[in-house]
Amino acid sequence: MEIIQGARFEELGLSPAMLRALTKKGYEASTPIQAGCIPQMLAWQDVTAKAPTGTGKTFAFGIPIIEHIDTDSDWLQAVILAPTRELAQQITSEMRELAQYQPGIRLVCLYGGQPIGRQIETLKKRPQIVVATPGRLGDHVKRRTVRIDKVQTVVLDEADRMLDMGFIQEVTKLLDQMKNRKNLGLFSATISREVMDISWVYQRDPVEITVRAVEENKPDILQYCLNTSMNEKVDAVEKILAWEKFDRVMVFCNTKGNTERVTKLLQMRGVDAQCIHGDIPQDKREKVMAKFRRGELRVFVATDVAARGIDVDDVDAVFNYDVPEENEYYVHRIGRTGRARRHGVAYTFVTDYPGLVRLNNIAKHTRNEIRAVKFGPDGSLIEADEK
Repeated sequence: MEIIQGARFEELGLSPAMLRALTKKGYEASTPIQAGCIPQMLAWQDVTAKAPTGTGKTFAFGIPIIEHIDTDSDWLQAVILAPTRELAQQITSEMRELAQYQPGIRLVCLYGGQPIGRQIETLKKRPQIVVATPGRLGDHVKRRTVRIDKVQTVVLDEADRMLDMGFIQEVTKLLDQMKNRKNLGLFSATISREVMDISWVYQRDPVEITVRAVEENKPDILQYCLNTSMNEKVDAVEKILAWEKFDRVMVFCNTKGNTERVTKLLQMRGVDAQCIHGDIPQDKREKVMAKFRRGELRVFVATDVAARGIDVDDVDAVFNYDVPEENEYYVHRIGRTGRARRHGVAYTFVTDYPGLVRLNNIAKHTRNEIRAVKFGPDGSLIEADEK
């Protein structure tokens, strides 16, 4: 079914403790994906949910999971799988906020790059909810430091991305060991062939929920492209930052090397910028991301994979320093701005004809209007055909 509007949370049969947590966060009405998924998952239905980035998928599965938890039990009751450690951490943070008025709920985040001994100690506290990357959860299952045979709810978040990254064997092996699950939720921006295969094998009469990126559900994002030389791109970022007075922006690069280079060039110009990519130690990456979430960092530079899990509602603008290599990357990138019904803006720099062809292809297949602009005499951006 297609969901086009939300509902007030108080209409969804939630507990007073959950409503209190949502009120504290300033939420009264659900998004369409939340309105579609929460009642179904509360009823233990299998769900396949397709919705654009930034529409509130974490609450859509997080709320019913927390509402189902038996706090008197020491058994692991719910598992949420995410493709990257950053997304796993972000989900954990949001789940803790949702559960803040429900004492007795214990939640653990498991991912690679963190000492496994420390994770084993947290697992000894008998969590009822585990958020994990597939590989690290599989490691703990092999070590018998966690039991998943009594898990009732399983969620695959960003399922398309997770399976595309090569986790399908790990995911299916874990699902095969959770034979007592009552429901399985697949949450994704796109429903790929692999996601459909998982649904066919592991779900029972799933409720299919689709939220299209149209009307009020589509982020309000102005999208621009600028033709510029390779050497002028950093100057263009600096100019736009100075003219628009943005407080918090993200700059996306296709390579680790470019993230380092762009960050250093911006810092040389006095711009508060830091970057993350796969070669930066995990503890440093976490510090940079936390600083950005707190609003203490103006420019956050990242590769596509490293930035997954950065879920900030008030990013003023996104810069595509490099034209993304995949259509899906473009959607994920620009989806970082224009969230929570705010206005957003995205700029893409094009330096050559192949880049222009790729961007035109992205615009066609994602049905986005990307307007060509250039700098005017006063430093503002004007339509490219203006003088």
